[in-house]
Amino acid sequence: MPPRTLAELDALRAECKAMVTRRAGLSAGAAVLPVPGLDIGADVSLLLEMIPAINRKFGLSPEQIEALDPQLKKIMLVAITSIGSELIGKLVTRPLLLKLLQRVGLRLATKSAAKFVPLLGQALAASVSFGAMKLIGNAHVDDCYEVAKKVLQAREAPAA
Repeated sequence: MPPRTLAELDALRAECKAMVTRRAGLSAGAAVLPVPGLDIGADVSLLLEMIPAINRKFGLSPEQIEALDPQLKKIMLVAITSIGSELIGKLVTRPLLLKLLQRVGLRLATKSAAKFVPLLGQALAASVSFGAMKLIGNAHVDDCYEVAKKVLQAREAPAA
């Protein structure tokens, strides 16, 4: 159920950012293991679960958007377009996430190369992985927050 007040929306943002931090920790744990490709596979799997979960919490999954009345749906789609998100209101797929991960490619390349340097490299890989996952996740939470806030304001406007 989407948030109905700004206080609920703020609490939801904090809850989702905590979820992002937990998933980033899992990503860092996978990055420590010296198995080629495991870290990217783990990141994609984590994102395939996390991004749709965040969308659902904010009421921004494709199904939730489709169920809106036409006027509210129009406002939401304009808000999503203005933010430029490729993940809100869409079916999140592996190719879409790989494209997103390519944007943080330098960090991921550093992570992959660093993990093969004993001890220090694994710590660096874990911190880069943690940072990249937090960057992607928190940016998505902030985008969802902004869209949900615009929709919330639009819902309140006619009553004022």
